[in-house]
Amino acid sequence: MKCTSVVLAAGEGTRMKSATPKVLHPILGKPMAEYALNAARAVTGGKPIMVVGYKADEVRSVLGDGVTYVHQKERLGTGHAVQQAENVMPETTDLVLVTNADMPLVQPQTLANIIEAQSANEGPMSMLTVDLEDPRGFGRVVRDEDESVRAIVEEVDASQEERKIKECNAGMYCFQAEWLWSSLPKIDLSPKGEYYLTDLVGIAVAEGQKVKAVLAEDPEELIGVNNRVHLAEAAKALRKRINRKWMLSGVTITHPELTYIGPEVEIGRDTVIEPNTRLQGKTVVGRNSIIGPQTTVRDAQIGNHCEIESSTIEDAIVEDGVDIGPYSHLRRGAHLARGVHIGNYCEVKEAFLGQGTKMGHFSYIGNAEIGKEVNIGAGTITCNYDGKKKHLTRIHDHVFLGSDTLLIAPVEVGKGARTGAGAVVNKDIAPYSLNVGVPARVIRKIHRSD
Repeated sequence: MKCTSVVLAAGEGTRMKSATPKVLHPILGKPMAEYALNAARAVTGGKPIMVVGYKADEVRSVLGDGVTYVHQKERLGTGHAVQQAENVMPETTDLVLVTNADMPLVQPQTLANIIEAQSANEGPMSMLTVDLEDPRGFGRVVRDEDESVRAIVEEVDASQEERKIKECNAGMYCFQAEWLWSSLPKIDLSPKGEYYLTDLVGIAVAEGQKVKAVLAEDPEELIGVNNRVHLAEAAKALRKRINRKWMLSGVTITHPELTYIGPEVEIGRDTVIEPNTRLQGKTVVGRNSIIGPQTTVRDAQIGNHCEIESSTIEDAIVEDGVDIGPYSHLRRGAHLARGVHIGNYCEVKEAFLGQGTKMGHFSYIGNAEIGKEVNIGAGTITCNYDGKKKHLTRIHDHVFLGSDTLLIAPVEVGKGARTGAGAVVNKDIAPYSLNVGVPARVIRKIHRSD
């Protein structure tokens, strides 16, 4: 059977008290709606239909293509929202899966369970339920003796006995498509002026048809986000899920409650993640590395056997056997080759540092090409910006830069050359020469054995 997904995302989310649409609030760097869309895609294999309303253009702009959008101009409840999807529904659809964009933790397998239940159900609909110690306003699920659903009773309408029921409606359903479109117009307008999708349960039961319930295994999957407290709860649960996955895959996380790993991050076996570390975006970390404590790595590639302590790495490439920090910063375009050492309070941007190069402390290298086995003395700076544009500094293999060397780009330092402390280099330096002073000048040649 072909199943098409409808994701509801039209609400304003007034309890968020925000100018941003609720479904665009980020969880671990991604809009919460993106999690719901990804789960829907994974389980149906097709393009989800998303019902948008409040700030619809902003939602479309952030979530992009890969979604069929329909606009609910008047927000008249969940039943009315689903009805908007009928005109864009593929003709070959047999089943319609309805989920919510503000429930970002639902796993594809849980949605697959609903679809599987409905595929085997002779009745017109199946629904997801959850056992909650604190129902928090959820509608209670009343079952018949044969375990089919007899009714959904909202908390405000529930009797004392019904309020004792722990099984609650999770707000996700799978319908026979033909029955759904013929039954939606039968929903009565509520006293609040809305058409509720939950009323379809009563319509099906009145017709003598079976409504099947599928109990969710993990209640955390059904955390719905209505305010900032719920947003924090969802983020905490997702961090816990991601950290558990990596620990079971062979990664040591010394303090999981103080570790933040994004959903798109990849980590190799036997790597250790120390506390207060954030791995974000499309970061890849290799094997046997130590990351942290107090380190942020964002959209970067980290090799095997690296150590990064109390530093920030952004849009950078770090090859195997590199150690960095504490308190250093790799910015966009930094590329450290195998075995590079970066000490404390160093910054690298748009620069390549060759194999075995050492940059001990208090230095800035920007817009530069650095060769192999170069020593970058404390306080070295590439003066790459002339007020209008940036220029390249090129330093060849086996160069020794003394402390407080200033390299005024564009400039090139030849292989094996050296500078004395405080040298200001404003013109190219010949290979195997010793240069000192302001501006730097050659005082002698260097024997290659030196």
